[in-house]
Amino acid sequence: MAALEPEIKTYKEKLPELQASEGKFVLISGETVSGVFDSYQDALAAGYERFGMNPFLVKQISTVEVLASFTRDLELCRT
Repeated sequence: MAALEPEIKTYKEKLPELQASEGKFVLISGETVSGVFDSYQDALAAGYERFGMNPFLVKQISTVEVLASFTRDLELCRT
């Protein structure tokens, strides 16, 4: 299982419920949504306080995912 796979699955499943808080940050561990926070820093601090070094996800709630892509093919990067 990939890192944070359960948390990402939970985020996708709970997104319809989380949409009312779009723009805020959700804290998820496993299949549990542990809170919604105004800032990334607040969510991250709560995550470390509650879960220590165990896996947890902090993600900004967004109905539209912005994808970034990059390449390792340095030939494409030369001008």
